[in-house]
Amino acid sequence: MNQNTQPVGKFMKFLQIPLIRIILGFVFIILIASLVQLGIQAIVGDETVLANAIIVILTIPIALLAYYWFVRVFERRNVTELSLSFALKELLAGALLGTALFSTTISILWLLGYYQILAVNTIQDMIPWLLIGIISGTLEELLVRGILFRIMEESLGTWVALIISALTFGALHLANPNATLWAGLAIAIEAGIMLAAAYVYTRRLWIPIGIHIAWNFVQGGVFGVAVSGNEAKGLLQSTLNGPALLSGGEFGAEASIFAVMVCLVAGMFFVWKSYTQGKFIKPFWKRA
Repeated sequence: MNQNTQPVGKFMKFLQIPLIRIILGFVFIILIASLVQLGIQAIVGDETVLANAIIVILTIPIALLAYYWFVRVFERRNVTELSLSFALKELLAGALLGTALFSTTISILWLLGYYQILAVNTIQDMIPWLLIGIISGTLEELLVRGILFRIMEESLGTWVALIISALTFGALHLANPNATLWAGLAIAIEAGIMLAAAYVYTRRLWIPIGIHIAWNFVQGGVFGVAVSGNEAKGLLQSTLNGPALLSGGEFGAEASIFAVMVCLVAGMFFVWKSYTQGKFIKPFWKRA
């Protein structure tokens, strides 16, 4: 080997270390998405609904391309987890599932008297939450499931990666308004496990993205419930009453034990189907 190529080869091997790839992936995608948003904001000026819509319309495809470029350059493989052949069908399936899961949760809270509707707002009040759902759902799935979970799973195996990524996802929500340790744990169980298991089931990111977008949108945009501690004004003006463990309290219905139970059922379904179909990866110390 030429001596000039040896440092390059060592550097490329260094970049293949899982932790290094995770850090690089996070930094690269967040940096690109942030620069795009800042650039558009500088051009359009005020934060109007139209301006935010333009930001979402431009940021999402660029973030997806950034993820695609990262995988192609650093991992040198086809980006099968973003296969366009399955995109529309699986995004729709995920959106329907996310809608059904939160609607089931809020129905339980309503039947038990913990959720009350105070007023009905306009359709326009739903739009900001649709935009928030799209951008947060897509970017968080690219980062947490596409980068963190997937790369950890390659070396540590599915079970370990599932637990670590779920706990990490819950911990990230502790920085949100009105967050508690229970709220973070609830997010880890109901979302962290389910979304990672949904990825394992298809080995694509579209269903997790669809679930995430719909869950956030329906929660804030339709039922007017605080989304991860952030107050929401949606189609319905509502309030949550009762013990925080049951209603979710100020953090929102995501911190309700009923949300945890509903989503855990869906999560365990994906885990069971993936495991029985042999889609789980063994940790490196158990491989031949």
